[in-house]
Amino acid sequence: MYPFIHLGPLSVPTFGLMVALALLAAAYVMEADFRRRCIEADTYHIVLVGGLVALVGARLYSVLETPREFFARPWSMLFSRYGFTWFGAFLVGVPTLLIMARKYRVPLLEFLDASSPAAAVGYAIGRIGCLLAGDGDYGQPTTLPWGMSFPDGLVPTIERVHPTPIYEFLAWMAIAAILWHLGAQAGRGSKLRGDVFCGYMILTGVARFLVEFIRINPRVLFGLTNAQIVSVGCVILGAVLLWRIKSSRGAG
Repeated sequence: MYPFIHLGPLSVPTFGLMVALALLAAAYVMEADFRRRCIEADTYHIVLVGGLVALVGARLYSVLETPREFFARPWSMLFSRYGFTWFGAFLVGVPTLLIMARKYRVPLLEFLDASSPAAAVGYAIGRIGCLLAGDGDYGQPTTLPWGMSFPDGLVPTIERVHPTPIYEFLAWMAIAAILWHLGAQAGRGSKLRGDVFCGYMILTGVARFLVEFIRINPRVLFGLTNAQIVSVGCVILGAVLLWRIKSSRGAG
């Protein structure tokens, strides 16, 4: 793989380039969704702030998963070029969106609905950055013809392994398409406000739960990885929120 692009004396990390591309793509998708919902807001400002905060949250959550290692060498772990956790980004990303919704005076659930397809697209493209960097997000060894090795990755391996970032790219782009379609139905009045965000929670939780079975992350409880436990929580939270939304609409 290609962790860096060398331009004379400069070494540009490919992960950083893909994160920048992910933010631009997310802003483009959000702009389109806001336009069809007649929401007036600066989507590039929202994505820039939300994306940077999410990256910080993803990094902090990742290093705090191994507190002993973190306190042994905090600075090297904090500024490492690999080790970002989706749930950390989610934990700080959603509160940031809540603040942005208040700032732009947009109903919260509608704001979250309009942000969900963009979040899925941004995550998908960001995973290609993980693939290019070979940062250890790959899966278990495989004999499948599309297995890949990462001898020059940040976390190198000469074994052919499952290219899970590609699986996640395909899965999250499909999720983004589904959420976009749900958003179109919401615009025609056939869906309730909040449905798209709940769909995001449920679909991303299921997708991450499944892909973890072939990832190399350690099992921590009942044979599940930390990401799988979090994914179950996301699915439950999304389902409960969807039930509450539909119940409140029925009661009204």
